[in-house]
Amino acid sequence: MKHYTVISAAVVAVGVVMAILMTDTATSNAQTGNTIATAYSVSVVTAQKQNINENFSLVGTIAAYNDVVILSETSGRVVKVHAEVGEYKPAGSVLVEVDDELKEAAFKAASTAYEKAKKDLERYEALYKEGSIAEAQIEQARWNFQNTEAQFIVARRQYRDTKITTPISGIVTARPVNIGTMVQGAPQPTVVANIVDISKLKVKVNVAENDVFKLKVGDKVEVTTDVYPGVTFEGRVATIAAKGDDAHTYPVEVILNNSAKHPLKAGMFGRVSFKPNETQQRIVIPRESIVGGVRDAKVFIVENNIAKLRSIVVGREIGTNVEVLSGISAGDVVVVNGQNNLKDNVPVSVRN
Repeated sequence: MKHYTVISAAVVAVGVVMAILMTDTATSNAQTGNTIATAYSVSVVTAQKQNINENFSLVGTIAAYNDVVILSETSGRVVKVHAEVGEYKPAGSVLVEVDDELKEAAFKAASTAYEKAKKDLERYEALYKEGSIAEAQIEQARWNFQNTEAQFIVARRQYRDTKITTPISGIVTARPVNIGTMVQGAPQPTVVANIVDISKLKVKVNVAENDVFKLKVGDKVEVTTDVYPGVTFEGRVATIAAKGDDAHTYPVEVILNNSAKHPLKAGMFGRVSFKPNETQQRIVIPRESIVGGVRDAKVFIVENNIAKLRSIVVGREIGTNVEVLSGISAGDVVVVNGQNNLKDNVPVSVRN
């Protein structure tokens, strides 16, 4: 009887051990299966350095090289108008004439007094040299001449101001006065006309801080427009701002000659192409790999089958790629597909 009891106990012990082993195996398989189920499938590329041409282009609005508002420097009634909107006027041309009757009379009187004082001074200086008059008399003559000369200059200027001229050559874009209009001078002068010079044009663009140091005044640029597809206008960098704005961009002004064959007008859009002729190695990644916007760009990189979220600073777009200024290194494995469902430090399965 004892023999059978021992055998039964042994059988029970073996059964218990096998049950434990089977339970451990099942648990291990379940854990393995759970790990595989939570690994996200992604596609990746390796971040690499490429030789990037430093050329870049920006869009700005074309403006007149010179845009002048003509103000009245005299008061009175407009009696003649010599300018129409759209008309070209050379520098010095009279645009508007104001009633000059009183100012002409004042000018003539001042001119007569000036000539008399001038002759009196010449006569008194001759007499003084001869010793015929006292020093006080010659001083009085000199003072009188200086006083009448000042009055003459003022009267002459006031008379000339009745004929309002343009200081630049250009096209009349506005003329808000007509014959009979009352105009006035300072302190609230009347606007008489607006003249724009479009023989030359300027384009102002805002250049990013990482590009502005590649430029210098005098650099040649190319300007293109949608108005004349395939036509390129040559220009040059005229000014580069010493101070940037809140967006860390620097205003740069480009000057170009207008074309008789393909005339441009102020207000058109122009694309300015800068060509510093520099080539540098930059890290580039596909644009589609970026999570979020370019101002707060992030990407996932894969390390030991774990996704790591990294903040990056991006530069220019180069085709379908973007330049990476900081945040990752060449050789990093970057997720390009499947990143929208990822979180930092989750397991991934690379399918490519």
